Parts: sequence; structure tokens; C-alpha cells
Amino acid sequence: MKTNITYITAIGFHAGLGFLIFLNESLAKPYFYLAVFYFIYRIITVADNKKTYEVLKACAYFVGAEVFFRTTRGAISYESGKYLVILFILMGMFYRGLSGKGYPYFIYLMFLIPSIFVASTTLSFDANFRTNIAFVLSGPVCLGLAALFCYDKHISFKQMSHILLFMLLPIIAHTVYVYFYAPDLREILTNTASNRAAAGGFGSNQVASILGLGMFILGVRIFINSPTLALKLLNIILFVFVSYRAVVTLSRGGVITAILCIAIFLIMYFFQANPKVRNQVMGAFVLFLGGVAMAWVISSNQSSGMVDKRYANQNAAGVEKEDITTGRKQLFMEEIEGFLTNPFFGIGSSRAKDQRIEEEGQGVTSHNELSRTLAEHGIFGIMMLLILLFKPLDIRAKNKQNYYFYALLAFWFATINHSSMRIAAPAFIYGLALLNVTHEKRPVHRKQLKATTR
Repeated sequence: MKTNITYITAIGFHAGLGFLIFLNESLAKPYFYLAVFYFIYRIITVADNKKTYEVLKACAYFVGAEVFFRTTRGAISYESGKYLVILFILMGMFYRGLSGKGYPYFIYLMFLIPSIFVASTTLSFDANFRTNIAFVLSGPVCLGLAALFCYDKHISFKQMSHILLFMLLPIIAHTVYVYFYAPDLREILTNTASNRAAAGGFGSNQVASILGLGMFILGVRIFINSPTLALKLLNIILFVFVSYRAVVTLSRGGVITAILCIAIFLIMYFFQANPKVRNQVMGAFVLFLGGVAMAWVISSNQSSGMVDKRYANQNAAGVEKEDITTGRKQLFMEEIEGFLTNPFFGIGSSRAKDQRIEEEGQGVTSHNELSRTLAEHGIFGIMMLLILLFKPLDIRAKNKQNYYFYALLAFWFATINHSSMRIAAPAFIYGLALLNVTHEKRPVHRKQLKATTR
């Protein structure tokens, strides 16, 4: 009961925080600094055997808050989310060290270096070398360090649930902010293009991605962290609320990723559960489907049907669009061409965007991390992708009870294919997939035998 009250209080606090920041956006800055100092203090002062857990909670919180801070301009810099995750991970490495078995991720980090030297010769004169390199490589470096730190670290399923909860809390604040920023969508959504206003005045791709992450976490909580009907209903209401605001951004990638990850999680969880738990899952699934249907009906109604047309790949007039990828296919093919032209050392970090500025006058950043990695890193990019795709299977071979594993990897892979590594979420969540998640041991109560006297 105490845990449920704490959960409800935390949700209510962050919902209120989101509303207060909507009323006065300048409050985002003290919120950012207080959160930074709080987590640094916790990591430094907590007992050694809990430091890994505290580091992961700190990273999770800023992964969930990153886009909110970008929207409200509360952080020190645009890339603060990734840099803070890197800082917390380095603190964790200092206190808890690394697993020697994760050495391929050190190789992965080393493979990033040649592209910097190539970029020094290929980037245009007008390009800011330092900021361009930092922008493109902050995501891959964040992923490499998160993977190095998390590899084979032991945590319990209960701790994993709390880590995901710390990620969810700032997403709740963000969702409330977005709702009050644009409560009436009928005047805003006049076509089927991704809508910045519906996303709270920030990039709809990033907002939908992070709200999609919230959908996934809430979807998981409905099935494994809702022991009572009241808590199930609360989580379903939250799921509907977050899903509704994610869908009406009209940016599809984050929503589709969330549904995919929930489906993968449910399959893994269902087939590993005992018959009693399976029956509970089936009951919760009926409620979950009702929540999904409700979220869609509300989204369709509030958008005057634009949501239906968007997901049917139609324009506002109902005519089917020729390109379902909204220009991403062309960017993908351009980057593959860059790889084929320079297959050994690639075209250099950030050169793909720089090249578009030279040729088209605008620097559209890549939406696909796979093609960008191949184009900018060449043969090193191939080896990096092989490490990322196959090394996690080592952990899976040791621990097949972790029903989070494939869902977390799916989130990473799907996100980098529609949003590249603009945000820290795919990097850190990839790291979470490498944790050795174990079941808590139930305490054994032994009956004491009374001494007998003769």
C-alpha cells in the first residue's frame, strides 16, 4: 500500500510541476539545476552496493526529461541530456568499474575516432568543426559508455521497474505541459503534416519519441506493476492521456515504436509466465485494448479526423501521398551513396548534413542512424553496427528470463531508424538491455524447533 501511495504522489507531483512550468516557463531552470544536484548528491552519498542503481535512476530521469528541458529552455545547453547521462555514467564507472566482457563497446568507441580526422578534411570552411562533431557524436558516445557501464551489471526486476519509473515521471510533467500549451487542437491541426504546436511548441519528432517512450513504460506498468484494479485503471488513464498527446503530434515514429515494444514485451512476458499470471495478463489485456481504443477515438475526434488520414498516409483532402517516409527515403539513399563513394573511411562525422547545406542550402539532419553511420564512418561503421547488433546476444544467452530484453532493443533499433540519435533515450535504453536483470529471492522462513527436555 505504501508503494502505491508513493507512486501516486510522485505522479501527482510531476503533473503539478508540468502545469506550473506551463504557467511560468522560467521555473524550468531551477527544476533542472535542483534535479542535477539531487542526483549527483545521491550518487556520491549512497552506499557502494547501491551506486549502480542510483546512477541508472539519475540517467533515466534525465532521459525522460531531456526533450521537456529542450522545449522549455530549462537546460544549460541543447545537448545537456546526453552530457548528463555521460557524466553520471562516468561517475558510475569511477565507483563501480566495468565488466571486462564488455570490451567490444570500447572498440566501438575507438571506431568513432577516425571519422573526426576525416571530417577535419571534408567539412566545409563555414562549418563549425567542434559543434558539428559534438552534435553528431554525442549520441554514439553516450551509447558506447552506457553499454560499457551496464554490461552484465546485476539488478533486480524491482529495481528495473523503479528505473523505468524515474524515466516516466518527467514524461508525465512534459505531457501535462503539452496539453495546456495546446488544449484545443481543432484550429491547430488543419493538415496531416507533423505539428509543432500540438507538440508543445517544439519538434514533433522528438516529442512523439519521448511520449512514445512514456506509452511503453505505462503499458508495461499496466501488466506487471498494477496489483490492484484501482492502480490498473490509474495507469490506463495515464496511458490514454500520454498516447493521445503523442498521436496528435502527427509524428508517427514514436507511437509505432511504442506499440511495437509493448507487443514484444507482452509476448516475452506471457510465454515466460506461469498459468496463473497468464490469466491475469489476459484480463489486463482486455482493459489495455480498451485504453488503446479510447486514446485513438479521442485523438481522431480532437483532430477532426486528421489522425486517421495521417496514419493512412493521406493528405488533408484524403488523397494518398506518394512517399510514406516523408522524405526520409531520399536522405537514406543519399547517405548510402556517400558510403559507396567512400567505403573505407567514410565521408567524416557531420559531413552528410554539411553536404546538404552546400548542395541544397539547408542542412537536414539524418533520420536514420544506420545509413548515417555507414556514410560517415565507412568500414568502421559496418563493424560498429555488427557490435551493436550481435554483442547483446551474449547477455541473452546467460539470462533468458529477462522479459525486458527484446523490447528494449526494439526501442533502440526502431528509434534510431526514424529519429536517428537526436535524443539520449535510444542510447541509454540500449544500455539497459545489457543489464543482468534477476528475480528477487523470496525470503525463506524456517520454523524454529523448540528444545525438548528429558
